[in-house]
Amino acid sequence: MACLHSTSAAMPRTTARMSGRLWRVLLLLLSTFSGCCGHLNLYLNPQEVMRLLGVSAEVYYVRDGHINNYALNFIVPVPANVRDISFTWQSLAGRTLPYSISVVTSDQAVLPRPSINISQIGEIPTEVKTFSISLKCSGIRAAEVDVTISIEVILNRALNNVTHLVFRRKKICLLAEEDETNMDDPLLLETVVQPQTGLITLVVGCVLALALVLILLLAAYCVRGSAKRQNHGQPMRTSSFQRLNTNPPCQSASYITPSIIAPIHTTLPRKMEPQQPEELHRRISELTVERCRVRLSSLLQEGTFGRVYRGSYNDNQDVLVKTVAQHASQMQVSLLLQEGMSLYGASHPGILSVLGVSIEDHTTPFVLYPAMNNTRNLKIFLLDPSCARTITTIQIVMMASNLSTALSHLHSHGVVHKDIATRNCVIDDQLRVKLSDSSLSRDLFPGDYNCLGDSENRPVKWMSLEALQHKQFSEASDSWAFGVLMWELCTSAKQPYAEVDPFEMEHYLRDGYRLAQPFNCPDELFTIMAYCWALLPAERPSFIQLHACLSEFYAQITRYV
Repeated sequence: MACLHSTSAAMPRTTARMSGRLWRVLLLLLSTFSGCCGHLNLYLNPQEVMRLLGVSAEVYYVRDGHINNYALNFIVPVPANVRDISFTWQSLAGRTLPYSISVVTSDQAVLPRPSINISQIGEIPTEVKTFSISLKCSGIRAAEVDVTISIEVILNRALNNVTHLVFRRKKICLLAEEDETNMDDPLLLETVVQPQTGLITLVVGCVLALALVLILLLAAYCVRGSAKRQNHGQPMRTSSFQRLNTNPPCQSASYITPSIIAPIHTTLPRKMEPQQPEELHRRISELTVERCRVRLSSLLQEGTFGRVYRGSYNDNQDVLVKTVAQHASQMQVSLLLQEGMSLYGASHPGILSVLGVSIEDHTTPFVLYPAMNNTRNLKIFLLDPSCARTITTIQIVMMASNLSTALSHLHSHGVVHKDIATRNCVIDDQLRVKLSDSSLSRDLFPGDYNCLGDSENRPVKWMSLEALQHKQFSEASDSWAFGVLMWELCTSAKQPYAEVDPFEMEHYLRDGYRLAQPFNCPDELFTIMAYCWALLPAERPSFIQLHACLSEFYAQITRYV
């Protein structure tokens, strides 16, 4: 009994000790759990989001310990003019949290070792702090470089509770982008100031590189010759065009589904027919305004015979005025009026429809268009480096989406534009884009038009194969040109197929060659372009489908903001 009593008396003490250990473990686990759910904030502040994405908002990767996996998985493009990226963080644990950080690039020759303005191993502060990572390109060549930033945060050393965060960026590097300030970096000085013993190595390397270039050029020539003999072969990509699958499988896109992109064109291509003189005269009579009510204030564009002015109508409405010089021929005057009336009656916020016309002076008629907020030509805007650098991917997608609704409106009324390009769009200070007609474009942008021996200037590099071969224009040929317009938006209005002779365009398109993916163009956006360039008209998407795809992509890239 004594033993039993002794044993029974010991059991509560043992149970108490076990219960104490159990509670300590439970409390430790509870503190660990609460730490992962409320011990850290890590985000991009509004200034950083504006620099990278053009949106004034905060992007949270970790909010109160909750990880935003969608934001982490999104690869953020870093424009060429942005030399560093930043993150903002704060420990919410009431104490600093140990961390380690590393940065890796996919091409160290183009993007040398990024530097961080904090130590690679340290502690996350309890107050809000921002750190930055320098991304200075070497400038030796243009490329897209993948940047992977890994951060490990230790929430509890005893339990080895570590949170691993991975951020991905795609840095756009341009040729000869390196500036003089980089020479202050001793690491870069090592690569610039070489001892004499390294000069021989440099010369030998240059010789070998030249030999390699010659071999590659010879191989490319052979491949191109083979491609001319056959309609099949491996894809070849050059600086401005590549061979695409002209019957692209919808499943290859990262988010576009067959139900969205499946072509629904039911109309056959039709030949371009000029407006009937009676219809043109009716439209002019309905829009005629008195010439004395139009005042010209400044010359915006000038060609051989065409002029575009900023002005006012009735002294209270800002307008754009298209006209011709005194020496313009009757044919040029007729083209101005005919093409200026092509979007007559189009009522849509994305269309710059004609406001009025004056033919009091038959040699120099006026065509008026409404203008707001410093309206200017979209192509000229994109060619201005100071303007184009401010355009983000989100804004490009938004502009393309708005133009797709305008073209869908035109097609719903049976109107085919026939000359879709950035030169035939306008943009205002709020980056609102409108589609305009093509009047005077041949004179104001002569490099965009070519004559193929038929005495007719045509936008060859924007035209589909059936339009080139048979002058057949339809909603499908407009879709093709719209794909080229999106490519212009992504390249700051570079010339499409710049190195291809206009007389060779039909051959290149028939063999499956298309414009290459721009450096700063996401895969999803290029997928939409590629669908526009399907060889057969019936396989291209309608503008209703294009708007759906662009809207979905816009929602994807703005969802986490």
